[in-house]
Amino acid sequence: MFCGGAVVLSLAVLQGCRVEAGDLSSASSAPAAGTDATGSGGSYGASPLDNPDGTKRGLAPLTSDADKKAARKIIDKVATKGRGPKTGYARDKFGYAWKDTVQGVALARNGCDTRNDVLKRDGQDVTYRAGSDCVLASMTLHDPYTGKTIEWRKQKATAIQIDHVMPLSYDWQMGAAHWDTSKREQIANDPLNLIPVDGPQNGSKGDSGPASWLPPSKQIRCSYAVRFAQVSLKYELPVTTDDKRTMLAQCGG
Repeated sequence: MFCGGAVVLSLAVLQGCRVEAGDLSSASSAPAAGTDATGSGGSYGASPLDNPDGTKRGLAPLTSDADKKAARKIIDKVATKGRGPKTGYARDKFGYAWKDTVQGVALARNGCDTRNDVLKRDGQDVTYRAGSDCVLASMTLHDPYTGKTIEWRKQKATAIQIDHVMPLSYDWQMGAAHWDTSKREQIANDPLNLIPVDGPQNGSKGDSGPASWLPPSKQIRCSYAVRFAQVSLKYELPVTTDDKRTMLAQCGG
């Protein structure tokens, strides 16, 4: 799922539309790619253990034994079942992309679409399109999936894409096919289920569960498994037995 922008950084600065790291965290100088981080102030953002609604920036690694034990407790709660058929699935079954007016999810109904809300949440050194306080023109992203620092501009719009941690097609096969449209719109626009990441990696993931795809950066895999579990539990969607086993393994289980 692609993310767009508008003007280049130099023009944005001249037009006075530069801001620091959105409105959810203060800017910091960009650390080296792959720098380990924990807590809300680290390179990659907040620990998933401290970010149950997904409103804090990014996804930090879980490295301590205590955190990994807490992670396994969350994953242990996830139900399992076999993956159902994909019959009838279409992206528009989850509403039109990046709808701002979805009921019951954080960051909604603020006049800014979901995509830009999530980019603003996780980006640093953010600039906006001239005349807008919503549409991003450029940003720096410390991508948790690869450990890379990505300098995003409109000219390379697909360099950053928004990952649905629990993919919508996967959701459909695990039970969302039986939901009403309102609930499907929620999971499609819930910041808990959305992380801006390296575009090619998002493309390689497709609709895979954790047994078939994990982030390339091994240090983030436990956090990714926790976030997958958090979405699963919030929306009462099971995962496959293989996926749950893989999720536990990333956190030492």
